[in-house]
Amino acid sequence: MALRDEANTREEDRRSRLDRFLRPFGDVRAREGVSALALAGTLFLLLTAYYLLKVIREPLILLWGGAEVKSYAAAGQALLLLPVLRAHGALAARVGRVPLIVTVLLFVTSNLLVFAALLRAHVAVGLAFYLWVGTFNYLLVATFWSFANDVYTPEQGKRLFAIVGVGSSLGALSGAAFAGWLLKHLAPPHLMLVAAAMLTAAVVPFLWVDRWQHRQTANSGVARIGSEPLTGAGGFKALVEDRYLLLIAVLTLLTNWVTNSGEYLLDKTLIEVARSGAEHIADPQRFVGQFKATYFWWVNLLGVVGQLFVVSRALKHLGIGGSLLALPLVAMLGASSMLLFPTLWVIRTAKTAEKSVDYSLETTAVNALYLGVSRDAKYKAKAVIDTFVVRAGDICAAASVWIGVHQGIRRTGFAAVNVLLTAIWFGVALRIRAMHRARTDRAGAAMNPGAVPAATA
Repeated sequence: MALRDEANTREEDRRSRLDRFLRPFGDVRAREGVSALALAGTLFLLLTAYYLLKVIREPLILLWGGAEVKSYAAAGQALLLLPVLRAHGALAARVGRVPLIVTVLLFVTSNLLVFAALLRAHVAVGLAFYLWVGTFNYLLVATFWSFANDVYTPEQGKRLFAIVGVGSSLGALSGAAFAGWLLKHLAPPHLMLVAAAMLTAAVVPFLWVDRWQHRQTANSGVARIGSEPLTGAGGFKALVEDRYLLLIAVLTLLTNWVTNSGEYLLDKTLIEVARSGAEHIADPQRFVGQFKATYFWWVNLLGVVGQLFVVSRALKHLGIGGSLLALPLVAMLGASSMLLFPTLWVIRTAKTAEKSVDYSLETTAVNALYLGVSRDAKYKAKAVIDTFVVRAGDICAAASVWIGVHQGIRRTGFAAVNVLLTAIWFGVALRIRAMHRARTDRAGAAMNPGAVPAATA
């Protein structure tokens, strides 16, 4: 008995030290650090695997079909998502969250094995692989954040999501750097196999956090709900019925529209430079791949710094809604810079700043918007927004590219459109901020009838 008590004391001491270590990066309280770190590790595996695949897909699609085909492919991804979301919703209605997550992860892993075999057999899979990566990456990340929203209470999520999001920034950073190094030593099919192994390994921390929450709820006497199937309204119906969710969908659409339009400008300029015949560019495919790897690395390095030292403080002082305003302002400044100085260096700098804010503060704030919604909305509506609506934004960007190319609009014209879109985006973010504040105040009033409403939400 004494030995058991001593072991428990040592375990509590280790957890206490972990909680104290994480406090500079977020408001971590007793026994919360281990779960936040486990979730961050899960997200790290998912994003590292994604960036391995992303670096592979870029030269495959760009040098096969060009920047225009890459932009137009968004329409195919949206169409592919319709049956995928239908199957995802049907599975969620029959099983609990853990079987749902494990099934999705293992299905994606099996697909990667097929793509690796086809690529080794010299089958042209550039377009198919691009469509597949863009479809299932967003579904995996959406499923992860649905799980995190389900595990934490709204109050915990607001404090801990900044730490959880570090896994995304670190995973993206390591994935870009790792992919750049691996491409010098291994062929793309081998990178697919490495990514498949990481996705399979991600099952383990999901299972551990699920058991952790089960122990926490058992100790508090609260009934466990994570194993229950989701029997509420489907994702699309939930968007129509809830204006708050609908505005989040509009925000997501505008974000991707602007982001992908800017990405087209970068890709178009990059291809022109790669094919310019400059003496230092002996191999255009290697130049594009290494440029993208370096670009992703800088984006994610800044994202890590922001996630570690900015996000938790922004959420604390600006609130979740107020933090949504940062990215449209950065994107507006970047689009204005591209309009005035449409060079590769300026466009890369503007996109690096935009995407680093997107991957840190914006991603954390947007995912925290779901903390107070129903479980059905967390898994079903969020899956629709983070996949289909994201791809709808891509389609809008592709449509604007198609119209612009056929009308002979120069690159500065695309930048001018983005300036206008970012202004609309900022207005939508302001409205969501007001609605989130009202929801937070109502929830607080329901729990503490005598409390004064919070000044910021």
